Amino acid sequence: MQLPGVIVPMHGFGGARDLPIPAPLAISGGTAALMISFCVLILAWRAPRYRTPGGRPVPATLARVIDSRWFTGTLRAAGLLFAGYFVWALGVYVGSLHVPGLPRGGPDLRTNPVFGVFYVWLWVGLVPASLLLGRIYRAVNPVRTLFTGLSWVLRVDPSKGVFSYPEKLGYWPAAAGLFAFVWQELINPQGAWLTDSGLSPGVRSWLLAYVVIMFLGASLFGDTWFSRADPFEVYSDLLAKLSFWARREDGVLVFRSPLANLATTVPRTGLVAVVAVLVGSTAFDSYKETRTWVQLVGDIGGNVELTSTIALLVVCAAIGLLFSAATMSAQTDPDADPPTPGRRELPRLYAHSVVPIVVGYMVAHYLSYLVVTGQETLIQLSDPMFDGSNLLGTGDWSVNYWLNSHPTFLACTKVFAVVLGHVVGVVAAHDRALVVLPKRHQVTGQIGLLFVMLAFTAGALWLLFGASV
Repeated sequence: MQLPGVIVPMHGFGGARDLPIPAPLAISGGTAALMISFCVLILAWRAPRYRTPGGRPVPATLARVIDSRWFTGTLRAAGLLFAGYFVWALGVYVGSLHVPGLPRGGPDLRTNPVFGVFYVWLWVGLVPASLLLGRIYRAVNPVRTLFTGLSWVLRVDPSKGVFSYPEKLGYWPAAAGLFAFVWQELINPQGAWLTDSGLSPGVRSWLLAYVVIMFLGASLFGDTWFSRADPFEVYSDLLAKLSFWARREDGVLVFRSPLANLATTVPRTGLVAVVAVLVGSTAFDSYKETRTWVQLVGDIGGNVELTSTIALLVVCAAIGLLFSAATMSAQTDPDADPPTPGRRELPRLYAHSVVPIVVGYMVAHYLSYLVVTGQETLIQLSDPMFDGSNLLGTGDWSVNYWLNSHPTFLACTKVFAVVLGHVVGVVAAHDRALVVLPKRHQVTGQIGLLFVMLAFTAGALWLLFGASV
């Protein structure tokens, strides 16, 4: 049985005509909202509120359940079982080659559910999952579970590797992994849903490299490697900082304000690179669909993949450099009591303020994609072999297109997500400025970052309109 699902384009946004107001007015309104928010903060928020984040302890019964071994084991088992189901659908053959004794994978069809799981459920679905449930990918990470199980069999401590993880390395491996993923999604011709030779080998190759690198790194540095280098775990952990779930330093599970939780982000080396890749890749994904980009690529000619790779790298680097320059423009005072951080430390101390912007961009860019293609993937997963099975009981479901049939609501939601993300980012940055900057520079030291935030807001809304204004 072949499902009649319709593959909706990744960017199900109809353009400026879907908005109830002209595009220039939406852009000017968004930037004005950011300016007003900053002025209100300067006048009303004069002392840091999240220097010592607290939190209300989770009810004891719920905390015992969440901290129990059986609950942790259930999540790990669920993640491992789903990963196994995914690998079965993905297949263990390339093209017509099949390894004897191993199950044959799903058919070489565009509607094979592995693409929806990989590009939609994993990449886009991590946003709402982490906001609602906290560090969910860490809890279900199948590679971490396999490594922990293997360590138990070998009677070794999974937290200890051959070497101690170098702190100077920070999140740089995760930034590289995230860049590799977005390159696979946006540029790699073999990363597409379907190639001329059938089911794309790019997804298999990428996942194989991911598993090998994660296992090798964990063997060398222990399971700390996952929390620093696994692109999906680092991504999910950052998003989880905007959830209500948190732990105090003594390990007690608490409910905490998302902004207070966000302020506890550890400013490790490479954090700026991580957020720059997340913001830059989404911006590039929007830009490459514009007429300007298509014309530019046509004028340049040559290898399109190489041109796109350079452009993606330049956009991500530009985001990181602009943000770093803006935060480093503030005056510091090493002789103050207590001394303020040096200028080189400021970018990563402010990097957490970009996380709400990442969420806003993801909602604006992928909302309809997640809702529609996410439903299709759930339907397709029930019959991955296309043999008439209904393994999950979802095979006879139909896709609800309500969201796409209300373009004004969808468009306004996307604009609101972009603006709200930047406003929350400004709030987080302002509170951090009150902590790290000398008192006499706490206002002027934020001007550079404010201008960058305004540019990001205007740019994001411009791209949201398809760069048509």
